[in-house]
Amino acid sequence: MAFPSYGLTHRSTVTGTRGMITSAHPLASLAGVRILLAGGNAFDAAIAVASTLNVVEPYMSGIAGNGYMLLYSAKDKTHHVIDYLGTAPYNATLDAFQTQESQRIGIRSGMVPGGCGGWIELLERYGSMDIIDVFTPAIELAENGYAVTVKNAVFIAGAQSYFSKRANEVIASRGRTPKPGEVLIQKDLANTFRQVAEGGTEVFYKGEIAKEIVRFSEENEGLITEKDLSDFKVEWQDPLSIKYKDYTIFCPPPPCSGFQYLETFNILENDDLSNLGHNSVEYLHLLIEAIKLASADRAEYAPTPNPPIHKLLSKDHAKSLRSRISENAAISGGERWTKNKLQGEIIADDWTTECTTHFDTADAEGNIVAVTQSLGQAFGSGTILGNTGMFLNNFMNWFDREPDSPNAIGPHKQIEMCMAPCQVWKKDQPFAAIGTPGSHGILQTTLQMILNLIEHGMNIQAAIEAPRLRLINPGTHVAMEGRIPVPVREALIARGHDVEVLLDWTATVGGGHGIAFDIDEGTFMGGADPRRDGYAIGI
Repeated sequence: MAFPSYGLTHRSTVTGTRGMITSAHPLASLAGVRILLAGGNAFDAAIAVASTLNVVEPYMSGIAGNGYMLLYSAKDKTHHVIDYLGTAPYNATLDAFQTQESQRIGIRSGMVPGGCGGWIELLERYGSMDIIDVFTPAIELAENGYAVTVKNAVFIAGAQSYFSKRANEVIASRGRTPKPGEVLIQKDLANTFRQVAEGGTEVFYKGEIAKEIVRFSEENEGLITEKDLSDFKVEWQDPLSIKYKDYTIFCPPPPCSGFQYLETFNILENDDLSNLGHNSVEYLHLLIEAIKLASADRAEYAPTPNPPIHKLLSKDHAKSLRSRISENAAISGGERWTKNKLQGEIIADDWTTECTTHFDTADAEGNIVAVTQSLGQAFGSGTILGNTGMFLNNFMNWFDREPDSPNAIGPHKQIEMCMAPCQVWKKDQPFAAIGTPGSHGILQTTLQMILNLIEHGMNIQAAIEAPRLRLINPGTHVAMEGRIPVPVREALIARGHDVEVLLDWTATVGGGHGIAFDIDEGTFMGGADPRRDGYAIGI
């Protein structure tokens, strides 16, 4: 089976026969390739990429952040999910957050860090190299510095307003944020990586690093305690999956809200999407309406303790939802929980509020890892935890302040989480590993990229680059890149859609990365998003 050729690409499509790494920064992708060339597997490479992204994309994710890994072990022939989302601290109550600002910025905005636990758990279960070797690329770049990219400089400057004192000393050591081409050094972070490589999760959650986190938290009126850290546990889970035509699509289970895109696939399954034409009026109208219906279910059920997943992902439920879509009129819908069903609101903010990263690794043995991880907003809480060099996430901001919401702030509580890495299989063989950052837009962008692959015959790079849309405001509002033609936008407006035109290439619609597989040939094709600093490298 040859790779599809359809779809003009802004950037060359990368191929390989021994392995593929694709991530949001070239140095992170190179770190993964270094590991593969040294004899490591896709699992080793994944943590080399994850830790290096902490250094070279420090605002997007990190060891004190949270995330999901969706992996396939060729040896075991099994799919697994590693959930390394922390919980709210035991002291997190509605009364502990007097203002929205305290929930979003500063030491109280952080949930228990899960990044370290997830990274080490993967290496201990499936890694083949010494942990210090896996962390070496990140340690070198943190200690010696790396040259800041243009996008680095923009993101860093946009987030500086809520930096803590120590964050300014490290990231803005020149008295200002770095300019493109200037070197950024993070020696404390390098030291933390060395400690973790030598002492594993014990040093992070119960040892010297834990003591420093707790000391800093107590001295600055934070909520994270020794018990919060020592009680943290990584969860191994079985993924959710659905059948979509000849394909099986996998994602993490709740509280991950990836079931939204699974449900959307179900709604669309019996429509002839290929013949509607890519980004035609009819195609986009149907896509938008299906997203709204699935989003309403996600907002209602994802935060609940036992969401009715079997019902939500049933073909009968999808058929019922499909019957609600009119060919000529837009329904109203939103992204966040509300008492009024099919109504909702997400506050439109600048791009620094949606800082996440996605990457994929694959090796010649058939191992595959898809990872989405985050600090929340840019640099998370904006706070470096003492002398650790780690930015604490700000995922407390993802809880609702509405007491009646199932996602309301509460002690030792999990949150509904939109990070949702994906793998697609065709007739029991890997077809693609793919994902994106983008807040709740993850659940829409992932859908669009996969449909580009399956229904529109695009190669992986073209599927990622193709113009996208995102529902980001209440009601009938939909934002789409300017590359979607004017006549299409005007026809959608005539059907009742409130269309906002975005830049031609914008991070508002995510930053996708993915790997496609040709099992017959034993080759890989990698795609990386020019909306970020994305790079795919094959060997």
